[in-house]
Amino acid sequence: MQRRVRVALLVVGVLCLVVLVAGNASAGGGQNFLPLKAANAPKPPDVQRFIRDELAAQKLGKALFWDMQAGSDGRTACASCHYNAGADNRSRNQLNPRGGSFTAKGPNAQLELSDFPITGPNVVGSQGVMPSRFQGIANGDVTDLQDFAATDTDFHVGGIPVRRTTGRNTPSAINAVFNFRQFWDGRAQNDFNGVNPFGARDPDARVGQVDASGRISKVAVSLSGASLASQATGPPGNPVEMSADGRNLSDIGRKLLSLRPLGEQHVSPSDSLLGGMVTEGTRGLDVSYDQLIEQAFQPEWWNSTSQVKTAAGRSYSLMQFNFPLFWGLAIQAYESTLVSDQTPVDRFLSGEAGALSDSAKAGMGVFSGAGGCESCHSGAALSDASVASVSVGGATDAGARDTGFHNIGVRPTASDPGQGGTDPFGKPLSVSLLGGGSGTGVPGTFKTPDLRNVALTAPYFHNGGQLTLRQVVDFYSRGGDVPNAEQDPRIRNLGLSDVQKDDLVAFLESLTDPRVRDQSAPFDHPELFVPVGAQTRADGLAVTDGGGHVADCYKALPATGRAGGAALPAFPAFGGGPCDSPRAVARASAGGGRAGGPSVVTDVQTHVNPASRPGCSRAQWLTRLGRHARIGFVGMTRTQVLRCLGAPTSAAKSGSRQRWRYGRALVLRLRDGAVTAVTVRSRKFAGAHGVGYGTPVARIRKALGQRTAYSARARLVRAVVSAGVGRRADVRVHVRRGRAVRIDARLIAHR
Repeated sequence: MQRRVRVALLVVGVLCLVVLVAGNASAGGGQNFLPLKAANAPKPPDVQRFIRDELAAQKLGKALFWDMQAGSDGRTACASCHYNAGADNRSRNQLNPRGGSFTAKGPNAQLELSDFPITGPNVVGSQGVMPSRFQGIANGDVTDLQDFAATDTDFHVGGIPVRRTTGRNTPSAINAVFNFRQFWDGRAQNDFNGVNPFGARDPDARVGQVDASGRISKVAVSLSGASLASQATGPPGNPVEMSADGRNLSDIGRKLLSLRPLGEQHVSPSDSLLGGMVTEGTRGLDVSYDQLIEQAFQPEWWNSTSQVKTAAGRSYSLMQFNFPLFWGLAIQAYESTLVSDQTPVDRFLSGEAGALSDSAKAGMGVFSGAGGCESCHSGAALSDASVASVSVGGATDAGARDTGFHNIGVRPTASDPGQGGTDPFGKPLSVSLLGGGSGTGVPGTFKTPDLRNVALTAPYFHNGGQLTLRQVVDFYSRGGDVPNAEQDPRIRNLGLSDVQKDDLVAFLESLTDPRVRDQSAPFDHPELFVPVGAQTRADGLAVTDGGGHVADCYKALPATGRAGGAALPAFPAFGGGPCDSPRAVARASAGGGRAGGPSVVTDVQTHVNPASRPGCSRAQWLTRLGRHARIGFVGMTRTQVLRCLGAPTSAAKSGSRQRWRYGRALVLRLRDGAVTAVTVRSRKFAGAHGVGYGTPVARIRKALGQRTAYSARARLVRAVVSAGVGRRADVRVHVRRGRAVRIDARLIAHR
């Protein structure tokens, strides 16, 4: 999930901070270098029109940001690329050929210290999802219905697709609230249209609003100061980052509203935002997403039973249709809390003289003197791409280039146009060009990042080409690597001495907030399983599951509470060692490609009474519910079954039909990813809630209703029952000595 502003030192002006001790004017004439606490986090002026409870919105935003169920694979969250100091420090399967071909290493490669600096065309990005085409949502299933690609041009091992990788290095989400626009190229606009990253550039963006008569009107909205909301709506539907191709945020809303928030992840009871909604020892939150939305947002944006139809012909509830609005504003509310203002540098600037080492203090002088860094890394936010900088100097530099965007000679301009690119509507991304300015300095420019926590966010620059802070300092000292025609004139040979370089690095390291390093509040988080490349055999070929897909290797990030936890290993060490096993999820397939059975990596074992397990209340063998009967597992999705019982002991597949066996005790038949028939015959599966093993005939007949046939000779109770709206099921209960010993049930009608 590529975006925000990389707290890594990078693509901008000279790597340095405007550094003024305790509020003196900068030697380079830039804005005063102030502690971050001196800056107020920007907030949309009219946000109360949408949000009724800011704290509730922050809680919702944190849940959405960390929820792996949001990805089409049920495993990819926003946080999957922003778990480490707001950025990504995975080192395997992170390379992208950037429009060319892989050079020294290829897909699924492990990056090493010796691979840096990277001077060729390849980019260190972030791995996202497998290539697939979206076909729909199966309510209650964490995976989307999707057709998986049989191959991929770039991202494959031995012809088998692996997760695709983004074409730019992941920026940090921490302190991104101070940016005027988001993404490296600034395409996420400061004004949020409630739908996507492009603000007023998209003339057709509409949200649903309930009017006084109760009818839903499609209206255009524009909320200024909301670039984080604009940015948040981009990656979820991106076919590289989080999504099967063709899925939108309303589809994601349809799925998440049928699932328990963070249902595949542990959340600490002491989580600074979510702790009050957690039962210790269980996964997920004790509230639903629709409850969280109702608490956070004004009713006019969700309170309707009517359907909303899109131009593409899809129908959604109002809450589903407006899910992009909720997603964007809630995640913005959460990310606005991620402000790292307790670094040693911030403490020093606030008057704590002993907060910095002598070397770091000397590094301050290099920043504001020989380094000349204040011209780009200015103000309390250490970036001239901040809201504060734009409010003072305007959005452009006399029409030549956009404020806060620079070409510093990392790579040839033609390899990545940056701000020189266009939006989906054919308009230039650059405000300078959009407004008719000359734009002579626009091509190949990228946004100036904040530098706080830069020591934690390697590798650096928009291409991830530099591994260490010393490599970055060397880059600026020699005046960049590529003398582009559009290169900022402030990038020149500085000729810094080794002592100056060492002091500069010491200062940068002093920009680390210990709360970020230790993952403590407000930077604490739920559990997360991060894919760190495909599993491979000794011969280098990929390990595959029963469906022919590569088997991912995951690393588990334990949930941290308010007090935090251990610091994560630095790049490239994160991801090493044995793979961790998240709970199994089935790949929901609409047919075609390499779609197959479920992944069977699981730590869940078959339990005796599934109805007693959290989240498995639907697994009651036969229960009367008014006019309808609930039949154990019938109608449940593959993912729900795996959650309740774990992986089957054996499985068979023919087309869209599957048969799963759990020993001799239980057989499930599935079609199109849902259970259509069940056979249970074991003392283990007791009828704690309704009919089960040992239930007397009289009780069986009562449970099945009046139209029940009983044959003493055949020792069989049979009935056709309603199994819900538009559903009928043929139920047969085999008896011995007047008590149930086996239940067979199958759907015979589903309108």
